[in-house]
Amino acid sequence: VAVNLAARHFREPRLIERIQGLLAAYNLPPGALELELTESTLIEAGPSMIERLTALQQMGLGLAIDDFGTGYSSLSYLKRLPITVLKIDQSFVRELATDSDDRTLTRTIVTLGHGLGLEVVAEGVETEEQRRILLEQGCDLAQGYLFSRPLPAEQFAAWLIRQDHEKAANPLYPQRMGSDRLLLSKVNLGGLAVMNISKWSGPLTDYE
Repeated sequence: VAVNLAARHFREPRLIERIQGLLAAYNLPPGALELELTESTLIEAGPSMIERLTALQQMGLGLAIDDFGTGYSSLSYLKRLPITVLKIDQSFVRELATDSDDRTLTRTIVTLGHGLGLEVVAEGVETEEQRRILLEQGCDLAQGYLFSRPLPAEQFAAWLIRQDHEKAANPLYPQRMGSDRLLLSKVNLGGLAVMNISKWSGPLTDYE
């Protein structure tokens, strides 16, 4: 489960304790939770925020840079932050099939991410052609309308059951949809209440 956090969340004194409590309350391993922060938030990260990010990463949580490529600073912060995932902003994916500059940028970001030992996710994937290009470039995961439209929590539960049935019936299905990584658009950290399912994320492994 991937949850978006803002800079203000890191000003909360008991943030780490609250996350630990929620993981224990719902019997979730730390590796099941990924925290997403925008590039602009991370660029401005001070010593206190970096200390908390490091503690969360050492707990086993995933830490993702969301909307990568939209910031206005040097890339030096990538060396000093304990990030595990790099998410390519959808603005570079939208015209991927027709814009050679976008293809160059996504390829460069994938290479950069892998060179730093990061998992790379492409946001806003809506077409099979976009998926194919990203696959050829070595991108690890994709998320977007190609996999699922936004769903209310109740509809998502039924949808997930259908996917499980299709997985069992079709040996190619797990390769197409990939790991059960869900990206939630809104989550209440106080109760971990899912408000809306935004996108499905799955490996880009070719399934033809």
